[in-house]
Amino acid sequence: MSVNVLFAGRPDRWAEYQPLLDAALAREGIDAHVSPEIAPEEVDYIVYAPNGPVQDFTSYTRAKAVLSLWAGVEKIVDNETLTQPLTRMVDDGLRRGMVEWVTGHVLRHHLGMDAHIVNPDCVWKQGAPPLAPDRPVTILGLGALGIACAEALMGLGFPVTGWSRGPKDVPGVRCLAGNAGLDAALEGAEIVVLLLPQTPETENTLDARRLALLPRGAVILNPGRGPLIDDDALLAALDEGHIGHATLDTFRVEPLPDDHPYWRHPRVTVTPHIASDTRAGTAADVIAENIRRSEAGEPLLHLVNRTLGY
Repeated sequence: MSVNVLFAGRPDRWAEYQPLLDAALAREGIDAHVSPEIAPEEVDYIVYAPNGPVQDFTSYTRAKAVLSLWAGVEKIVDNETLTQPLTRMVDDGLRRGMVEWVTGHVLRHHLGMDAHIVNPDCVWKQGAPPLAPDRPVTILGLGALGIACAEALMGLGFPVTGWSRGPKDVPGVRCLAGNAGLDAALEGAEIVVLLLPQTPETENTLDARRLALLPRGAVILNPGRGPLIDDDALLAALDEGHIGHATLDTFRVEPLPDDHPYWRHPRVTVTPHIASDTRAGTAADVIAENIRRSEAGEPLLHLVNRTLGY
């Protein structure tokens, strides 16, 4: 088989991706021409990123699929020019990166590490934190990343509740679904991790009412999407002391503006959207596998449901 693959990611990533895509496609037995410069009518597959050069897909009449390098598809799913099948990126690099970020910050807040790392008054204050089985953690979103994080935290002994839009069954996880399930998932959760996709239905998932369901002093981690949280409601809950801390990796506007109150709030940690990034090596393997599957007439992996938005 011989196919033309357009690289429509960010131009400065081409040098990194070229040898990896070539090698991955060769391992799958695919004779492919991969380039950032292919005439639209000759393109069979588009390797895509929202910050790349392609925004209008109308002229790509031969393309069999658009293969996104990003896990999130909110920037493309409503593009009316996109009629080809769309896949999102789910790969081992993204999964490992998210698990490491989530696990690290859960342990940081569980152990109260900040009090020892930043201790300018040299206070000798003993007091052991509870053990992991006594610290309930809730994960909102039980996709591939949410399940991977849940399994890692369970491995450390944390009791994990997971919430998703529809019913899920994850061994060892208390799985809840629907609006009533969301309220139940938040009640008693001392640490909440947001890993939901960004859709109209998930915007402001954590609003003032739901923040009030959390026990006093609860911690929020958001490596998912900025609009999942009502920012004004969160700031009010932090100021009042109901929420003990928020560690935030994603925001409605990125980069986070210099004058945003999150930067200087004593109970907020800002990380610059680094929780999980697409690694070119593992992403190339996923792209090559999907092209092989398409050429063989097999179902694509990680196909986006346009109606659901993920």
